[in-house]
Amino acid sequence: MRKAIQVLGLVVTAVGVSGTIDRLLGHQPIMGFLNVVNRFVIPRFDSLTGIELYANLIVAFLGLAVLTAASVPRPR
Repeated sequence: MRKAIQVLGLVVTAVGVSGTIDRLLGHQPIMGFLNVVNRFVIPRFDSLTGIELYANLIVAFLGLAVLTAASVPRPR
C-alpha cells in the first residue's frame, strides 16, 4: 500500500510540475499529457482564473507532501 501511495505522490508531483512548465513556457515540450490540471480543473473553476501558475505549484507541493508522508517509516 505504501508503494502505491508513493507512486500516486510521484504522479501528482509530475502533473504539478508539468502544468507549471506549461504555464511558464506557454507550451509543454516533453510531457504534455500530464497537463490534466490545465485542461480539466482550471477551466471549470472561475476562481482559478489568473492564478493558474500558483494552482499548478500547489498541486506539485501536495504531491511532494504525499510522497514524503508515504516515505516516512512507521514507528514500531
